[in-house]
Amino acid sequence: MSPSGASPGADGQPGAGDVRDRIAAAARELFAGQGYERTTVEAIAERAGVSRRTFFRHFRSKDDAIFPDHQRIAAEAAAHLAALGDTPPVRAVCAGARVVFRSYLDDPAVSVQRYHLARAVPALKDREIAGASGYTHLFSRYLRDRLELAEGSGVRLYADVVAAAVVAAHNEVLRAWLLGGGEGDPLPRLDAAMAWVTARFERAFPGGAGEGDGETVVAVFRSGTPLDAVVERISRSISSST
Repeated sequence: MSPSGASPGADGQPGAGDVRDRIAAAARELFAGQGYERTTVEAIAERAGVSRRTFFRHFRSKDDAIFPDHQRIAAEAAAHLAALGDTPPVRAVCAGARVVFRSYLDDPAVSVQRYHLARAVPALKDREIAGASGYTHLFSRYLRDRLELAEGSGVRLYADVVAAAVVAAHNEVLRAWLLGGGEGDPLPRLDAAMAWVTARFERAFPGGAGEGDGETVVAVFRSGTPLDAVVERISRSISSST
């Protein structure tokens, strides 16, 4: 089975997923070998052994060929959220982010290659950021639906902030793992980051009993401070204030 879960058709011929994977691999190879600007759709199709029409059956542009299938991943995360039932909302969103993260683990080498390509080409980086922003919207919408609080109660702000925090924690751990070449198991660090987000926000529902309890802790960090150091310092500050 391929990393995307595709399998050959009943007649033994490559399935649609296999063709898609082959086109994506060809695009990555050409972008890395001769540059983004010099690579055409025709060149990608030729490298993949498919027609131009077949290329556009799977991708809208050459940019799309190197990115994760965000629509499919978001659908999987949404299905996972729907199946969590009475799981506390913040924990559920963190679990949804874990589904997204695991999609990058299906093929670490491909994920690392995509990351470096996106960093090298500003247009690709912008597209990837725009595509990934859909997860923030998905998680915020889920939180608003789960909380079912009256309009004006602060639920929208709360949902947006929590969703952004979850995605930021996800991205920080993912970025560190990709910069490390996709080596090792990043899930324990992801789980620690999500546990930190949960601890900070689960007791702060708008209008909930925890809102306004305790003191506010403000911490300032230098740009680039590792997430582990941020978590440790804030945790110490909160502990000392209680």
